[in-house]
Amino acid sequence: MMRTSVSGLAAQASRLATVADNVANTGTIGYKRSAVEFQTQVLDVNNSTYNSGSVSSVTRLEISRQGAIRSSTSETDLAISGNGFFIVESGGGDTFLTRAGSFLVDSEGNLVNSSGDKLLGYDLSGGAAAPIANGFGGLTAINIGLQELAANPTTEAQLVPNLPSEANVVAEGSLPSDNVANAEFSGKTSLTMYDSLGNERTIDVYYAKTATNTWEATVYDAEQSTNGGFPYSAGPLATSTLNFDPLTGYVTGGGSTNINITVPGGLAVDIDMTGISQLGVDYAVAAAQTNGSAPASVERIEVSDDGTVFGIYQNRNAVPLFQLALAKVPSPDNLSPLSGNAYAVTIGSGDVLIGTAESDGYGSILSGALEESNVDLATELTIMIESQRSYTANSRVFQTGSDLMDVLINL
Repeated sequence: MMRTSVSGLAAQASRLATVADNVANTGTIGYKRSAVEFQTQVLDVNNSTYNSGSVSSVTRLEISRQGAIRSSTSETDLAISGNGFFIVESGGGDTFLTRAGSFLVDSEGNLVNSSGDKLLGYDLSGGAAAPIANGFGGLTAINIGLQELAANPTTEAQLVPNLPSEANVVAEGSLPSDNVANAEFSGKTSLTMYDSLGNERTIDVYYAKTATNTWEATVYDAEQSTNGGFPYSAGPLATSTLNFDPLTGYVTGGGSTNINITVPGGLAVDIDMTGISQLGVDYAVAAAQTNGSAPASVERIEVSDDGTVFGIYQNRNAVPLFQLALAKVPSPDNLSPLSGNAYAVTIGSGDVLIGTAESDGYGSILSGALEESNVDLATELTIMIESQRSYTANSRVFQTGSDLMDVLINL
């Protein structure tokens, strides 16, 4: 009887210990509740006497149960909605899993959590990297503080004007492609582009009507003009003919609306004019844009739902820098908890699988958000009261057993 009550005291003490941990970590980001369950240990019982056994406790972790998501003002605060764990690396080079996504930039530019563990992902500077499904190979620390000045050369441009249908036909010898001082045209638009070093390059695009429903598009390097117009010191970079449907006012089927040019400096650009029209209004540009940017440094970062880390440069150009990696295991509740809200893979949890957000059963990543503890304070206080009563009852049983022992000794 006394040994049984002692096992009961030990079991209830374990239960109260988990309650203490849960209550203490109610406000801990990414904390997962632990609970104690009991199992009986029964001795052989014959018909004449009863031998009391004991009780043992088993601790279970609710790692797979997600906590509430709350918003945050920091772009580097991350939360996982759904399955998966962030992969972090400790200062000793060990790799762990965690759901705590409160990351900050350290002195070296790495994203680290409150324990100093580095967030890991794939470097996209050399192109997208496919994750290795069964290992941590290829992962690198997410570093946003050491990004050098980067120039993004222009490769694509879009220019969609409307050409006036009532424009006069320009005679040969006076067309923009003839590059003469008195060249005639019905519309001109200049576009700024960037070469591989980030230097600005400006091109001039001219439109002239050569026949009914037929136009000529001619592209020049603006640097080849001394007075902002004709004549240019060098010939056109490209010339294209546009044929329009007289009924719709748009380029006829099969007609190309793309112009491929090579700007001095070796910059190859494809100018897309899809949607260009010939309608009865003045020359007007509906869309004019190019990709590429001048050299700039990273000002801040943004993380998309699929875990792509974009660097927002000073010129507001967004460039993908890293791809966050997520991990999952067949039995998350059997992971081994470590200090700092980290988990280690065990035999019971199964082997780790690596992937990316929003693919193959992995959850999505929310930037500017944090996953709160999944502890319910009311439940913990109720369990605490129950355990306290049970602990007191077991102590009474022990005291009664001690009293009976005294009676036997006195006999």
